[in-house]
Amino acid sequence: MTEEKISNIIIGKAIEVNRILGPGLLESAYQKCLCYELINEGLKVEQEKALPIVYKEIKLDHGYRIDLLVENKVVIELKTVEFFTDVHAAQILTYMKLGNYKLGLLLNFHTKLLKQGIKRFIL
Repeated sequence: MTEEKISNIIIGKAIEVNRILGPGLLESAYQKCLCYELINEGLKVEQEKALPIVYKEIKLDHGYRIDLLVENKVVIELKTVEFFTDVHAAQILTYMKLGNYKLGLLLNFHTKLLKQGIKRFIL
């Protein structure tokens, strides 16, 4: 399945989760519910995927974790914030670079309509 197709499924399910739950919950609640929905769609989902930093010949395990990795292709970073900042964009781009992933979705569940809280990143 292509990153584009996976992305469309993720966005549809994230909108459904946000519509049902609404804003105001912790990030972890949205993460678990979105994970549940994606698994029910038959997608492989890894939660809190560890992501080491490789610097020259050394591997540094510093606890960086991708919120959700879908089909080993699409990085999902979830937020519950008033608005995205440059730090949020830098975080997902760093995860994508470190893991060599082409597509990432930054999802902010602190919005009434999730479509206002979706940012897509392509490397």
